Amino acid sequence: MGINNLVSFLGIFILLAAAWAISTNRRNVNFRVVIWAIVIQLVLGAFVFQVPAGTKVFLYVNDVVIKVLDSATAGAEFLFGRLALPPGQKNPQGEESLGFFLAFQGLPTIIFFSSLMSVLYFYKIMPRVIKAFAYVFTRLMRISGAESLSAASNIFVGVESTLTIKPYLGRMTRSELCTVLTAGMATVSSNIMAVYVYSLQGEFPTIAGHLISASIISAPAALAMSKLALPEDSIPETLGTNVEPHYEREDGLFEAIINGAESGVKLIVGIAALLVAVLGLVALLDLFTGGAGGYINGLFGINVDWSIKGMLGYLFYPFTLIIGVSLDDAYAVSKIIGERSVVTEVVSYRDLASAVSSGLITDPRSTILASYALCGFAHVASMAIFVGGLAALAPGRKRDIAAVGLRALVAATLACLMTACIAGIFYTGQSAILGASVVSY
Repeated sequence: MGINNLVSFLGIFILLAAAWAISTNRRNVNFRVVIWAIVIQLVLGAFVFQVPAGTKVFLYVNDVVIKVLDSATAGAEFLFGRLALPPGQKNPQGEESLGFFLAFQGLPTIIFFSSLMSVLYFYKIMPRVIKAFAYVFTRLMRISGAESLSAASNIFVGVESTLTIKPYLGRMTRSELCTVLTAGMATVSSNIMAVYVYSLQGEFPTIAGHLISASIISAPAALAMSKLALPEDSIPETLGTNVEPHYEREDGLFEAIINGAESGVKLIVGIAALLVAVLGLVALLDLFTGGAGGYINGLFGINVDWSIKGMLGYLFYPFTLIIGVSLDDAYAVSKIIGERSVVTEVVSYRDLASAVSSGLITDPRSTILASYALCGFAHVASMAIFVGGLAALAPGRKRDIAAVGLRALVAATLACLMTACIAGIFYTGQSAILGASVVSY
């Protein structure tokens, strides 16, 4: 184990200590959850990154996802022509791609993946997979079956994962509600994941396998951080009990496909509107902070980046060092990780790809750790979406849900960073899924 690997290992405990420091009741912390979360993450990390069979599995998964994405673009290419072609590709007529366009390449795949997930739910494949993950969490960590089920479903789906535990929401404890929100923001859904793959595939060919492994590893991390930040102070109704996923099954296959496509369209509209609004507001705010900051720099003879991205970079710089990013790349990576909390992970992944292609980030290890740290919905806009969605399903608990929202966001951010630490522990530069497949630059 090299010095950077050791830093990543120690980073796990520093991040856990940070969550413990903001705990509402440190004496009530269930350290069984924390210990098993670490064990599960380390086992998963070793399996994916070091065990040859595990590496082959995730490389195979990566290839499958890429092929599925190629299929997903068929409809987009029919509608948008060359605009839908990923960079570097040609259509059957020999026409080359015009470059990357999020609106015509990344976003349309959300419709396809939403329909695909609906099909998997219709055939009861996804409920069985989710239930298997939930069983492991409940059995090992001794947490409630409802929050285990929520954490497990968030590995594969987004805010709609709360529907799987809808019958229990009204009777959940504050700690359980915090866990539901944390798990939702610390992971990513499969339909959104396609957008990230498009963003980084050119610079990082095995990104699909990494994103899937990151989402899986982040689930136990979310449970640990949530139970540290807001420990249980009562007895949950489903404590130690396995519960069945709740979902409404369509009457027919084509109904499932249509409903999935409609959900994807709604998600696209929401993402597009969010990006337009948030990026515009951040740019406007940068005008004021940049002007004031320029005056301060001139007055005191300093050179400080007063942009929102720059200031968030300063804030996340210590955490970037903690997860094991090399010193040369630390500030560039910290700016990208920091901006995720405001402008969403979609923008951050595009900025990561640009930083890699332009040579701003030079160490493959930094790219890998940043990819894992960004793999989550841990940002302000997502917090509002999850809090609003959860409150709509359990209106009687609206006050409790709103009260734990910010704490859950902090816990989710720490969970994503913890997942990056796991990747940092096992990075050697030799594993096929980690080192050899990363484009050298």
